[in-house]
Amino acid sequence: MRLLQNSGLAVLWLATLPGLFGQGQATPPASAGSSVSAAPSAQIVPPPPGYRFPDGQSYVFGVEWHLFNAGSATVKLESAGADQHVSAYGDSAGVVSVLFKVHDRFEASFGAKSFCSLQVTKHTEEGQRRHDTEVRFDYPRRKSILKDKNLKTGESKQVENDIPGCVTDVISGFYYLASLPLQPGNTYTFPINDGGKTTEVMASVEAPEQVKVPAGTFQTVRVKAEPVSGPLQGKGSVWVWFTNDPNHTPVQMRSKLGWGTLLFRLQRIEK
Repeated sequence: MRLLQNSGLAVLWLATLPGLFGQGQATPPASAGSSVSAAPSAQIVPPPPGYRFPDGQSYVFGVEWHLFNAGSATVKLESAGADQHVSAYGDSAGVVSVLFKVHDRFEASFGAKSFCSLQVTKHTEEGQRRHDTEVRFDYPRRKSILKDKNLKTGESKQVENDIPGCVTDVISGFYYLASLPLQPGNTYTFPINDGGKTTEVMASVEAPEQVKVPAGTFQTVRVKAEPVSGPLQGKGSVWVWFTNDPNHTPVQMRSKLGWGTLLFRLQRIEK
């Protein structure tokens, strides 16, 4: 059973999640009969002038699977000079941990002025799988360089893949989406890369909605994200509920994949 495999932020962003997401400018809602293939070309746009990142904040989520306590996920953003640094942790719990134990650690950095991902490192323990992975983005050469080591066998590999001039990743993309104008009807398409083939993700701002989670009751806007190209096309969808205010705090996420649905609910914000 692939229960919770690639959990933590990867599930959120359709790696997910992924991801877990388009275009730097908002585009009008698709007209009837239009297709996903008509979406604008994907791109990453820099944050607007004066944009304030939620530096020093940790979002702590409880994860549910079929009403079971499946584990927890924590995401934290910190300033690192001219860059931003993201840490993410995912751990299974309860009966889910007995079926498929997960203990994942992710680190990512991206340019604070560009939102282009710079590097991702991952330590994954999922069932019998143990891997250390590093992904570096070489924009002058337009390549992602993935180095992976199997900690059980000692086998290592290095793979390069083509990338566009700027990409986000399955961890940083979480913050990229929150930086965009989230008016209902807006649609965004942008490229995500995790060391493999680049995936274009379309995010559609659907509707305002009141959401109650352990951290409180919030007025939110619901956003649906799904891959529209690349190896993840048609593999699943993610819904994120951001607070309907300038902070765009993610308070709930739902990831629908082939084997089931994961629900992430905000427990608390730590500073």
